[in-house]
Amino acid sequence: MADRTRIFSIKEINRYIGMKLESDDLLSDVWLRGEISNFTHHSSGHMYFTLKDKDSRLKCIMFASHNQRLPFMPKEGAKVLARGNIAVYERDGNYQFYCTAMQPDGIGSLYLAYEQLKRKLQDEGLFDSSRKRPIPAFPKAIGVITSATGAAVRDILITLQRRHPSVPVLLFPVSVQGASAAPSIVKAIESMNRLAEVDVLIIGRGGGSLEELWAFNEEAVARSIAASLIPVISAVGHETDFTIADFVADLRAATPTAAAELAVTSVHELKAQLAQTESRLVQMLRMTLQGRKERLNRLRKSPVFLNPRKYVLQQSQLLDVMRERLKQRSLRLAERNREKFANLNHALNRAHPGAKLAAASKQLQQAGARLEAGMAAGLKAKRLQLVASVRQLDALSPLKVMSRGYSLVYDEQGKKLVKSVTDVQLGDLVRVNVTDGQLECQVWGLKGEA
Repeated sequence: MADRTRIFSIKEINRYIGMKLESDDLLSDVWLRGEISNFTHHSSGHMYFTLKDKDSRLKCIMFASHNQRLPFMPKEGAKVLARGNIAVYERDGNYQFYCTAMQPDGIGSLYLAYEQLKRKLQDEGLFDSSRKRPIPAFPKAIGVITSATGAAVRDILITLQRRHPSVPVLLFPVSVQGASAAPSIVKAIESMNRLAEVDVLIIGRGGGSLEELWAFNEEAVARSIAASLIPVISAVGHETDFTIADFVADLRAATPTAAAELAVTSVHELKAQLAQTESRLVQMLRMTLQGRKERLNRLRKSPVFLNPRKYVLQQSQLLDVMRERLKQRSLRLAERNREKFANLNHALNRAHPGAKLAAASKQLQQAGARLEAGMAAGLKAKRLQLVASVRQLDALSPLKVMSRGYSLVYDEQGKKLVKSVTDVQLGDLVRVNVTDGQLECQVWGLKGEA
């Protein structure tokens, strides 16, 4: 039994359980509602606490890298919504909740809706920097969409008036809190785009709680800002407040006052820049004018201006010299061209088709004569060779031999030459060829050489 069963160490089994928990989709990203107890903010920055309800409790830890972004300080007995994952602490064999985000339970549902819409619009690309348009440096008119009362509109108008009083401001008052706020803001954005009388829009309000700023977290407002043809500066709440409108807008300002400062350039700054530019331009003009004066003075003292007749005469003499050089060069060039023409004419005459034809005809006649002489000599040699061959053939002819008394003996058919007594037998008929005819004979006796 022991051979077939694997025995685990405590560390191995704790790690296995941890892997099971980490692979669970639900436990890898879960929201919990509970009450904080046994809260400890360690010197390392980490927070250790327990989340409990009336029936159970769970150990939790929130690392410093996560709790630094908390908008509030957790405390004993606080009811919260916490987001994180469940995992095993291998050393103690306990599972615990690793918290990554936390909100007071009173606004938990709103925070969840905020996170869900934020993720949705981000996935659609509405937060991408590539789709954001630049704010015009010198707008002809500015539109402001906010509440007609309150500190936000006052701060925006005062700042715009202070920085650039000549730029017209069109205020479109809206409700910035409550159920009617989002439709009111959407209508204002659409109306401003339809009128097309401003170059930039400032949309926002003063600070407040999450519920009070919620109109700027509505999907309708976010999509209306994204669809605006006019660049939008969002100015919602304080520097620590972030809304969906801030992410969708072309530019986010930390406060309404900051939005007004981003919308226009200060007249005083422009005047200072113009004065500085004017000063540099005047200095450059003075330096250029001074340089031109110095150059003019040097030219006035130049020998050319002091005694111009001398330089005119020198140039006239130089002109005569150059004219003579030109004449000599023209004559030499003409002479070279005449020589070149004569050479070309001579070469052309040599290459004339008539001369080439006459030379070729002469070569053909010479070749014909050589061919006839060669043929005659060859024919004579062949004739002599033929006579010698005939004489040699005649000397070797059997008829010549037979004329001296010799004859040729063939078998009865006259096909096989009888060369030996062994080629015939007694009684065989043979044919004997002599010089002037043929004899038909019969063998009556055979006698070989002893």
